[in-house]
Amino acid sequence: MKRTLAATAIVLAALILSGCTSSGSSDSSGPPVSDGGVTDGGGVTGEPAPDKGVTGGGEVVTDNRDVITTGTVSLTVKDPIEAAQTAADITEKAGGRVDSRTENPSVDDQPASANLVLRIPADELDNAVVELKKLGTVNRVSLNSTDITQQTQDIEARITSLQTSVDRLLSLMAKATDATDLIAIESALSQRQSELEGLQAQRDYLADQVDFSTISLELYSEGTVDPPNPDNFWDGLLAGWNALMSALGGALVAIGFLLPWLAVLGAIGAVVLLIVWLSTRKRKAA
Repeated sequence: MKRTLAATAIVLAALILSGCTSSGSSDSSGPPVSDGGVTDGGGVTGEPAPDKGVTGGGEVVTDNRDVITTGTVSLTVKDPIEAAQTAADITEKAGGRVDSRTENPSVDDQPASANLVLRIPADELDNAVVELKKLGTVNRVSLNSTDITQQTQDIEARITSLQTSVDRLLSLMAKATDATDLIAIESALSQRQSELEGLQAQRDYLADQVDFSTISLELYSEGTVDPPNPDNFWDGLLAGWNALMSALGGALVAIGFLLPWLAVLGAIGAVVLLIVWLSTRKRKAA
């Protein structure tokens, strides 16, 4: 009996030990996880980090670019002189300025016209052009953009390098004790400072060109600029009718110009014929 109980206890103990062992092995039988395998936020390491220039929606984010915008706006207006003043007011209201302004008043053989060079802040350019178009009939609008980002970055790098060189030369000059060394340092310093000032002036000029777009505004009196090409049948019909009327008007002007000459030539011809006729009559009578 005792042997049977002892055997039973040994078997139960063996079963319990085998169950614990299998449980422990099953817990550790999952895939190994490295220390850096999972991030705190649940992301898996080993995947490439997203680029700073790409958003979660897949849109590429680009840095600010340095762009120079220039253009020409040609308008036909009722009064170019008055329109020029209005254009200047529009530019100043947008925060810009007028760099040049030429006005040609109307004379006997020349209709009035005006030309302006407007400097308009780049972020206000679109609104300003819309306001300028309202001054009259649009003949032509042309806008061009030039990216100078690489040029400005190169200038900034050169300015930084030259500034470092100037600072180093100033430090050497303060420590120089030999006259020959002092002269050589002053010569090199003068050259570096001249180059630095030239680059700084170029950088400031380009910054002004980027910040303020340049628009050449041309203002013409009515009837001095050919209208744009028609876009549809009715515009073509109207353009043809206007062309016919203009041709007839030109023909009438030409006839009016030639009529006095024709009258004088006719009178001279009549006198010549009369003389010839009288001469012929006298010969026949003789």
